Amino acid sequence: MQECEGDQVAAVAALDEPTRRRLYDYVVRQPGPVSRDEAATALELPRTTAAFHLDRLADQRLLDVVFERRTGRTGPGAGRPAKLYRRATCEITVSLPERRYDLAGQLLAATVEDADRSGVSPRAVLDRRAYELGAQLAQSARAAAGGQDGRATAWRVLEAYGYEPRAHDSDVALGNCPFHALVRQHTELVCGMNLRVLTGLLDGLAPTGLGARLDPASGRCCVKLEAVARTAS
Repeated sequence: MQECEGDQVAAVAALDEPTRRRLYDYVVRQPGPVSRDEAATALELPRTTAAFHLDRLADQRLLDVVFERRTGRTGPGAGRPAKLYRRATCEITVSLPERRYDLAGQLLAATVEDADRSGVSPRAVLDRRAYELGAQLAQSARAAAGGQDGRATAWRVLEAYGYEPRAHDSDVALGNCPFHALVRQHTELVCGMNLRVLTGLLDGLAPTGLGARLDPASGRCCVKLEAVARTAS
């Protein structure tokens, strides 16, 4: 599954309405797509009520809408396709503070596969892949940012990935670690991975006037972004 775009907090909040939650639970437990009539009958709801809440769930990307003919007939006279609902193909994830264990998991899984194939040290592979990931994030951010300067673009990426950047004179402190639970158990490995991701990001967005370095402290990310002196031309 891919992660849904949009306001994921609002999507989860939509399930706080009891009837909507019952409809969502009913739809996702069925082996195939569900019609409004089927949902209304199963939960003993008025059809208009079921339709309203199903459409709200679809608007929040919690359900996908598909259209199918249930008669088995095709061609002229076969009737209009029915509007059906099924579990969304994307997933909703909300955590406060924000965590990105999916990102760490993808990196670590790819590292193991790469190391098995190449015979290269897993740590060396992880360093390379983490840096490449940061560079890929930079490339995507540059394409979306247009003429925005590198430092502003870096700030936007850091916010998007849950780092909670905070200006500190000319430096940037990162108020949140997206890999918090992993860092607590595997500090050296995960902090090193994090450093490489952020280094790749800054290099890819240069010039940002910032460099990444390890600076562990309680209550924030183990990496700090510090102002770097510009080289005279």
